[in-house]
Amino acid sequence: MNARFTPSRQEDLPFITGHGRFTADHHYPGMLHAFVIRSVHAHARITSLDLDAVRAYPGVRWVVAAPDIQALGAGHIPHPITAKGAAGEDQHIALMPLLAEGVVRFVGQPVAMVFAESALIAQDAAELAVIEYDLLDAVTDPETATQASAVQLHAHVPHNRSVHFASGDAAKVEAAFQQATYTSQLRVLSQRLMGVPMEPRAVVARHDAASGVTTVHTPHQGVLGMRNFLAIAAGVPPESLQIDANDVGGSFGLRGGSYTEHGVLVLAARHLGCAVAWTGSRSEIFLSDWHGRALVLNGEIALDAQGHMLAIRFKDTVDAGAYNCMMSTFIGTRNLSVTMGGVYQVPALSMESEVVYTNTTPVSAYRGAGRPDIAYAIERLVDFAAHQYGFDPIALRRKNFIAESAFPYTTANGSVIDTCLSDKLLDRALALSDYAGFEARRAEALTRGKYRGIGLSTFLEASGAGTAPKDQVWGEFQTDGCLHVYGVTGPSGQGHSTSFASIIEKALGWPADRVRYAAGSAAHKLLGNGTGGSRSLYGAGSAMVAMCGVMLKSLQPLAAQAMGLGVDEVRFEGGRWQGPSQTLSTPQVIDALPAHAQTALSALGEASSGTTYPNGCHVAEVEIDPATGVTELVHYYAVDDLGQVISPLLVRGQVHGGVVQGWGQAFCEQVVYDAHGQLLTGSFMDYAMPRAGCVPHLTNETYEVRTSLNLLGSKGVGESGCTGSLPALANAVMCALRPYGIDQMDMPFTPAKIWAALQKA
Repeated sequence: MNARFTPSRQEDLPFITGHGRFTADHHYPGMLHAFVIRSVHAHARITSLDLDAVRAYPGVRWVVAAPDIQALGAGHIPHPITAKGAAGEDQHIALMPLLAEGVVRFVGQPVAMVFAESALIAQDAAELAVIEYDLLDAVTDPETATQASAVQLHAHVPHNRSVHFASGDAAKVEAAFQQATYTSQLRVLSQRLMGVPMEPRAVVARHDAASGVTTVHTPHQGVLGMRNFLAIAAGVPPESLQIDANDVGGSFGLRGGSYTEHGVLVLAARHLGCAVAWTGSRSEIFLSDWHGRALVLNGEIALDAQGHMLAIRFKDTVDAGAYNCMMSTFIGTRNLSVTMGGVYQVPALSMESEVVYTNTTPVSAYRGAGRPDIAYAIERLVDFAAHQYGFDPIALRRKNFIAESAFPYTTANGSVIDTCLSDKLLDRALALSDYAGFEARRAEALTRGKYRGIGLSTFLEASGAGTAPKDQVWGEFQTDGCLHVYGVTGPSGQGHSTSFASIIEKALGWPADRVRYAAGSAAHKLLGNGTGGSRSLYGAGSAMVAMCGVMLKSLQPLAAQAMGLGVDEVRFEGGRWQGPSQTLSTPQVIDALPAHAQTALSALGEASSGTTYPNGCHVAEVEIDPATGVTELVHYYAVDDLGQVISPLLVRGQVHGGVVQGWGQAFCEQVVYDAHGQLLTGSFMDYAMPRAGCVPHLTNETYEVRTSLNLLGSKGVGESGCTGSLPALANAVMCALRPYGIDQMDMPFTPAKIWAALQKA
């Protein structure tokens, strides 16, 4: 390829030349194809399930319902993290079976599966299923789900309440509110969303009877996580599963664990003795991929006469959907509480969350998994209180920032934040955005009949702590002249190979273009965490640094020998081996070695890395056309402290992607059910998505403050764009509308909603 067309990311050449290999690209001789028969009702008893005609259809090889897979040892959809209630009581857990067991609780719930010689045959045969339902009432509103009049979804769960969680000191907070000069209350909705990645969910499974291992090709966010969760779903030992690391077309949290199709296809491959495949249609993905957000956050803030924050408290309602699946409890408990004080020095904090069941698709992680939502609620509340009582919103924030001298800072509910220099980030964002000149721009816009607004957010988020005790990588020099590195975290567009190669080039002096990264090699048994919570770079990256450290110790005597010097006379500095009068590069040392000596340099790197706190200040400026309600994002400014930045280009892409995803929630995306639990936004005709041009002018800078919490000094970037954009965009819209009597509105800020509000005002 001509050099001027060489992509700047290692991963891109196969993609732009059509050589990527996604799950649906895997084909095996004699492979069967699956189709899922799904519930068309949100809540009903299955009174009759007749699949005889389906089984008799030409080309159909196997048809299964719940009893069939139970006989093969099927498990359930995983729910790995539970929570205790406010009084220490156990959570009421409602686990989702792979196939419905007598009752369906959301539209799209899998009832049966058909395996046939082609996907079309399976789909045609499924039309012959005769299912009789006894319809039950449905509840789709989480705020009414716990009322006595609401239908109960699970017999063992009173009032549809999975858990009532609490964090912080409610008594101390109440005392602060009693002493406060000013108090403000604001209810915000972080509406239910869909992830809709470019690559639909898909599974290909094949079983090797001789080894007893089932190989599964599927989009995932980490080899070990998918393997362990799939083992729970299929009811098989984890060591009997091999997850193949494919190219993945988007994840956003949706790929973190197993679904029905994963578990049933593993059982089918073992039972039928042949490869089996399933690829979801876009309609199925809308119905059955875990949804995101679905949170109602009721916030209150207490201030003294000078505007010092005395306390913040939240009472939240968390919609888990019909079952506890994957991360829903974690989102509504830990992730809403861990940063509920934001970047502010608040003496008293408390929160309560009610995690409730509704007749809707289960909810799990979606870009940030609760942390963007609490940042949104805090920054909207601070802005609202400032305008309610006449405080300058910038000055109110500055007055309450955690002082630089206070770090490491322990929040009132126990989170330990290592560093967060909000004043400096705010200064830079205000300068970049020419915040001081806004009123002149507002006046000019008004001459054109437009309402202009500016909004900002000063925020932090907590990155993922991970579930594995440490991250490991293995590196070995191979005969192709490259350093091959193996780990367990797999990319879904972030650019793992490029970033990891950059780390190695700096730490080892080995050229980035001679590094090859692979996730999930069966020959390497490694520990580690998947891609989630903005931790891949610093988690696996710290293990890379440790691996390079081991290699450097082995290389030092070899470099000394090559220079004819003693070991103590040679040091690695500035990416090269330095002697008193000569230098050598790492490739010069290694390439001169015989193959067996290069192999001996293989090394394991491992590191333990916990939670970090990426933070930033974002500013959005918008114009609203009052005649149509259409909002234009005029410019967006993002200043982020992500710790040590490894790949500036990839960081810029991550921030841009997160901001665009935030724009989608702010202005167009929303999952809507009717009162009977029917999905009204089941296609792209009904569910709007961001498009090219929605964020036309984005200025992005980083302010690097290294963290000491991992070997790399990085804090993570994956969710920062989304976390900062929700409140910045919302505050900008409110700024534009406030002069016309509108000081609160929930996302999405659609043209119809804004126009109607202006007409009413």
